[in-house]
Amino acid sequence: MLEILTSDAIGVPHGFFTRKGGASKGIFAGLNCGPGSSDVPSAVQTNRALVAEALGLSPAALVSLHQVHSADVVALSEPPTSPIKADGMVTATPGLGLAILTADCQPVLFADPVAGVIGAAHAGWRGAKDGVLEATVDAMVALGAKRADIRATIGPTISQSAYEVGPEFFEAFTDDDPTTQRFFAQGQGNRMLFDLPAYGLHRLRAAGVQANWTRHCTFSDPDRFYSYRRTTHAGEADYGRLIAVIRL
Repeated sequence: MLEILTSDAIGVPHGFFTRKGGASKGIFAGLNCGPGSSDVPSAVQTNRALVAEALGLSPAALVSLHQVHSADVVALSEPPTSPIKADGMVTATPGLGLAILTADCQPVLFADPVAGVIGAAHAGWRGAKDGVLEATVDAMVALGAKRADIRATIGPTISQSAYEVGPEFFEAFTDDDPTTQRFFAQGQGNRMLFDLPAYGLHRLRAAGVQANWTRHCTFSDPDRFYSYRRTTHAGEADYGRLIAVIRL
């Protein structure tokens, strides 16, 4: 049985899928939807087909990107014929599912249900800092969305208590914008704790859109979520990828 988290704010069909259900085994047990993982390819294909079915899509209409932690966003009117390197996408085409894969980074789903325009973004710290969220909003506006009508929801992501970073990470933010120090708390020694979802909400709201977070932490709930950082701490060889999807 798949577990699908949703947001009342979005207003169009969507889902943040947990790892529950699915065909993957071992360290990937559950709904691993990442073709870039070392999981059995047929299991990943089965999992993605289950996700597509849950949202009334054909597997071919479930579109994901070759995510590269960039601020690049593409507008789609049909499924691409080859993988696209980008971290955000938008569409006004009914029946096209925009899918983001994550394992601690922020999956962000966007909708202007009045204009009939949707978007999806992969926003880790680098992509968020470089402007992928604002670029997704701008791309939606270019398709006819109104900024004030866009709703955005951040799905399961790593929370501040689990996101320990070094001084160089802190300086990368505060050297550019001293006000960003409010997204950091003191950790052990010279380590800091970064609040990624609060930072994402700040960037989204500053862009003029309504935004919220589902308040699920990927790191702290291994039964429901994959986590790159948790896998690294455990010394495991690989990790699964969660999927978030939105469609018109």
